[in-house]
Amino acid sequence: MSMRSYYLLILTLSLVLLSFEGKSQEKSNFRIVGYYSLKSAMTANLKTIPFDELTHINLYFLNPDTLGNFNEDLSGLSSFIEAAHMYNVKVIPSIAGGGPHAYYHDLLKKDKRKKLINDLLQIVLTNNFDGIDVDLEGSDIDENYEAFAIDLAKKFHKHKKLVTSAIAVFYKDQLSDKALKQYDFVNVMSYDHTGPWAPEKPGPHSTYEQAVQDLDYFITVRKIPKSKIGLGVPFYGYSFGPTLISPPSSLNYGQIVTEFSGAELADSLVMPGGAIMYYNGIGTIRRKTDLAKEHASGIMIWQLSGDATAEKSLLKVINEEAYGLN
Repeated sequence: MSMRSYYLLILTLSLVLLSFEGKSQEKSNFRIVGYYSLKSAMTANLKTIPFDELTHINLYFLNPDTLGNFNEDLSGLSSFIEAAHMYNVKVIPSIAGGGPHAYYHDLLKKDKRKKLINDLLQIVLTNNFDGIDVDLEGSDIDENYEAFAIDLAKKFHKHKKLVTSAIAVFYKDQLSDKALKQYDFVNVMSYDHTGPWAPEKPGPHSTYEQAVQDLDYFITVRKIPKSKIGLGVPFYGYSFGPTLISPPSSLNYGQIVTEFSGAELADSLVMPGGAIMYYNGIGTIRRKTDLAKEHASGIMIWQLSGDATAEKSLLKVINEEAYGLN
């Protein structure tokens, strides 16, 4: 090899390394958080999990029984967590979830809060999780929520574990500023502005305009800094109509684009029978990722199993837009 060829090779390798380091640095500054079923993670084919396109995986849901006992055997997660960590992806179990969990009202009280937090910490430490995600919503949030968030963060941060939360404008008045400040970052669930529970309000449940408004509220009114906020996007859709007595339904994005040719290029479609399905296609997800890059510091996905594959994948689009990966 001539000296000229040698120097060209060194220059090429240097440029490749700089490019890789640049993308790695950018990836560390923009989170891509995907929710994935805890039960599915125990038996998943690890080759099918897009670890390389994520920074965090939130496993849903880790909950105790009504007495506060965690009885689920989590040993089956060890391979999943190990694989994720090989890609520098953090794995975080998420507690509660959408819908009421009345027993949390009891468990968050002062006399039982310490045990709940200690039990959660022990689970995280034993299984090599990277933190805990709080998805208490709506009626599950009561007068003890703030104290719970404070005590949880204090305990977990001593062990250098993350404490995050999924939040929404629908119950914004139940979230105190002090509670929100406890989280390392929060993800705004900018979806479900309507759905099967409200057939009298047919229409899109997760528009770009709604995302702008949701982020603006938590950034401008609640003063959450850009570095601590992510935008939640849906990998699913809801259908309505054609009459009020027609039962609304739901499909994952992957199902939608498989059943309806070209659906990935739109945000709605007319289904057989006249019902209209509303969802987020490639264009809207691309715009929302740009919005999150400008005004937030991450994207959150509900949920990863709803995605399509190959060129129709929304996660692929998010990565392309977030990191310039084509």
